[in-house]
Amino acid sequence: MSHLYENIEPNVIDDELVQKVLEEERTEDIEKIVRREGFNFKDVKELQLSFRNILQIANLWQFENLTKLQLDNNIIEKVEALESLVHLVWLDLSFNNIEVIEGLDTLVKLQDLSLYSNRISKIENMDTLQELQIFSIGKNNLTTLEDVVYFRRFKHLRTLNLAGNPLCDDNRYMLYVVAYVPNLVYLDFKLVRDSTREEAVLQYQYHIEPLEQEEAEVLAQLEDKQAKQKQLEYHKTAFVEYLNGSFLFDSMFAEDTEAAKLACLPGVDDLLQAYREEFVSVCESLFNYGLKEHENREAEVSHFHEYLNEVLTANQQEGRKRILEFENQSKKRLEEIHNASSYDIAESKRARYREDILQLSEALMGLEILITDQLEEILEEFKGNIAAVASTFIENVKGIYPLDSLLAWTSQSLPGPGKPSP
Repeated sequence: MSHLYENIEPNVIDDELVQKVLEEERTEDIEKIVRREGFNFKDVKELQLSFRNILQIANLWQFENLTKLQLDNNIIEKVEALESLVHLVWLDLSFNNIEVIEGLDTLVKLQDLSLYSNRISKIENMDTLQELQIFSIGKNNLTTLEDVVYFRRFKHLRTLNLAGNPLCDDNRYMLYVVAYVPNLVYLDFKLVRDSTREEAVLQYQYHIEPLEQEEAEVLAQLEDKQAKQKQLEYHKTAFVEYLNGSFLFDSMFAEDTEAAKLACLPGVDDLLQAYREEFVSVCESLFNYGLKEHENREAEVSHFHEYLNEVLTANQQEGRKRILEFENQSKKRLEEIHNASSYDIAESKRARYREDILQLSEALMGLEILITDQLEEILEEFKGNIAAVASTFIENVKGIYPLDSLLAWTSQSLPGPGKPSP
């Protein structure tokens, strides 16, 4: 380390450096605003930290609304401390000493990324950057041409720069990249011509087709998983998750050693199977009823919001009407005051004007009191309706889910002292 940087003094991003950079970038107008209102790092959208001999990234968590960050031409060795910059769209880390792509997982909005002229030997750890459109990783240590297949996951990627890497020396380079990353418009700062694209497809189509089929299968599995997760979330909001099947029963008996011993008794296995079927039937009835009741609750909530909106809108419209009437009357009053022929007449008009203001104030205050009362009534009604729905739900569930009856039935059916085996 000391040998590498013996002619320069490495820096770490600290408050002093950040303050210095921001002061350098301020215009005269911004400086006036800062002196008057103070400065908040959350207001900064762009930050330029180029040519600062920065060795370590740190202390950027305060810039939570940053969209553009320049850290090029430093001596950075590790990509770190960027996790809070979730709004970042543009990131330049070119001309540094980075060896591993990492620390970018939370930057899901990133569209433009430059890692040009570093020491990177592997394309990795970029799976979450699904919005990436421009990526420059030229002049690094990438040696394996097949690694560019990784870029297929970036469906929005249109510009890619790999120039200056050892893999570019492969005779297959141009056609291979164009074939395996078909959405590219520019490669190594050059437009991908239609003739090149056609040649690439022709040469590699038999390699690409199985890959496309595999990707389609993976995508279908992902969509199926997401659909099931979405359905599960809906079931959770209805409080019926995992009730549409045998999951509850199976989970109860999975690690129950006593149940396993019980199953060894003569005739108990058939009895447990019958009990399982009855239990699952009850769960499914509860599941269906729960979904129906959830729809009722949702309808009640929707009605509440509609009514609330209606009342608020009506109150606001009445308030605007009163203010508009006052404004129209106000113009007339002011003209009368301005054109008054004597001080006494003007003073009389001013008194009328003050009375108009007082009446407007009282009218608006009355509307505020009215809406407060209406909101209280609406909330009380809503609470009562929801309580009635919940009470009905609980009572009906007790009828659907007769656990005591099931247990009694099981107890009577189990063999025991003095009982014949079933």
